[in-house]
Amino acid sequence: MKSFQFLLAALITQSFVEISFCQEGFCSAPSILEKQPLYWKATNPTLSPSHLQDLPGFTRSVYKQDHALITHESHVFGPLPDWTNTLGAYLITPSMGSHFAMYLAKMRENSESGLPPSDVERFVFVLQGMVTLSDKLGTKHKLEVDSYAYFPPNSKHSLNSDASATVVVFERRYAYLENHSTEQIIGSTNEQSLVETPGEIFELRKLLPTSMPYDFNIHIMDFQPGEFLNVKEVHYNQHGLLLLEGQGIYRLGDSW
Repeated sequence: MKSFQFLLAALITQSFVEISFCQEGFCSAPSILEKQPLYWKATNPTLSPSHLQDLPGFTRSVYKQDHALITHESHVFGPLPDWTNTLGAYLITPSMGSHFAMYLAKMRENSESGLPPSDVERFVFVLQGMVTLSDKLGTKHKLEVDSYAYFPPNSKHSLNSDASATVVVFERRYAYLENHSTEQIIGSTNEQSLVETPGEIFELRKLLPTSMPYDFNIHIMDFQPGEFLNVKEVHYNQHGLLLLEGQGIYRLGDSW
């Protein structure tokens, strides 16, 4: 039984969740993660049941009124507006009823990002490869796997890659507050200290400040074998979740 890790966008909107672990033999695909790079799981399918993986039209994806599960076989990649040499697959969009967008961007050689729409903030997390960030001051930063950057709305920036790289992007129209503003943030997961989780036993790291100007947050949650989320969440907040490593069982609404 393997541990698992996921990245959670905790926007001012989450869904009904309960997490448990799959027992030995429950998930049919054998684990091959020990031989793969960090977060390889996030961009490579490993859980298609062996007796169905060659069945035309098979998918574990579902789309419901209050949640959606978008698995690898349902990722449809196409050109991203204003990005060059990059293919993107949208996982969450406002047309689904969310207050934010979440998508994967596969950057290739000599690729460059575009800017988000006006008044939209952006968070980028590197899943594979390395990208170069050029910020509004012209300063360049190397972002490797497990690194991230937050950009306030209307902040000039660009991401460039000289080789294959994959990032997950969260974008949200910023909710302005009088006399409050956000700042550009660049960091990596291992720089963040663990956050206390009373009544829970998993590891939690928050990648953005919890102060008033920031209207959403990004969490990295690590579960060791046998650990689970004790709270059964029922509320109006929205979550966008990406499984980074391992495997487990996730409850959405009344489905597992």
